[in-house]
Amino acid sequence: MNRDDASARRAYYKGARLKQLRAFCTVVRLGSVSRAAEAMFLSQPSVSLLLAALERELGAKLLTRVGRRMQPTEEGQVLYELARPIVEGVENLDAEFRKRLSGQRIQSLDIAAGTSTIQYLLPPLVKRFRERHPDIPLRLHNVTGRDGLALLRSGEVDLAVGSMLEVPADLDYAPVYFFDPVLIMPRGHPLAERTEIRIEDLSPHGLILPPKRLTTYRLVDAVFRARGVPYTVAMEVGGWELIKQYVAMGLGISIVTSICLTGREELATHNLRRYFPQRSYGVVIRKGAYLPPPAREFIALIKPGLFERRGYDDTGHSER
Repeated sequence: MNRDDASARRAYYKGARLKQLRAFCTVVRLGSVSRAAEAMFLSQPSVSLLLAALERELGAKLLTRVGRRMQPTEEGQVLYELARPIVEGVENLDAEFRKRLSGQRIQSLDIAAGTSTIQYLLPPLVKRFRERHPDIPLRLHNVTGRDGLALLRSGEVDLAVGSMLEVPADLDYAPVYFFDPVLIMPRGHPLAERTEIRIEDLSPHGLILPPKRLTTYRLVDAVFRARGVPYTVAMEVGGWELIKQYVAMGLGISIVTSICLTGREELATHNLRRYFPQRSYGVVIRKGAYLPPPAREFIALIKPGLFERRGYDDTGHSER
């Protein structure tokens, strides 16, 4: 074999290996071969062939099905930690190239957050950030859970701020703020004067809750079901401010997170931490992803020292 043939074979091998690793990392990230195929604009059989070739060449089983998701085996997790920075580096190469050509003269900060977080939690943080960095453009992307994580994974935002109950393997969540569950009622409601309210006492009264797709509804439903207590949803409406307004009008009662209560509402309240868990809010970042300086500055505003304690060095790269 001459030198040109050997070079061609090495180039082909490296190209094929990158495709295999990209398919593998995408399956681990999305938990599904079919979803990975859609994301990569390939057919499902093509992705399966790439995975099979990778397992054959490395001599190890890399993926296993757990319930409805594909998850890495012990060997697969080792490979994922090695391959993820390589795959992400290639996928982000164009954007990083343009950024470095510009000398990073124009930095910006993109944050994904839900309506409640933007409305109640972020204003003082955004104000302090703008006072310290008036020349850095700041964009708040108002999105709900899954959409926010998609923006984070694609690199369209630098970080997300919000509440998480389950943390995917490719993300890092640092809870910072904790809020109690609170029953809100119109003033003069039969339950308003009681010093002790059991969850069974809520059963006869219609609840005003966020839509079923949101976490609050699922939490309320889970607690009532676990205790075998029936309940009625009088109304579904999005947004804490609207829920508070309709409760104040006497259209029902609700269970909200104390993040939305200012103390100026025309409402009666009762803490329900005895029955419902606290909700945490914090920072979500991609494991192993580079955090630009504006993102590190904003995280430091949320909680000084949090950035260092999450395992990142002072350049914004993960040490894990």
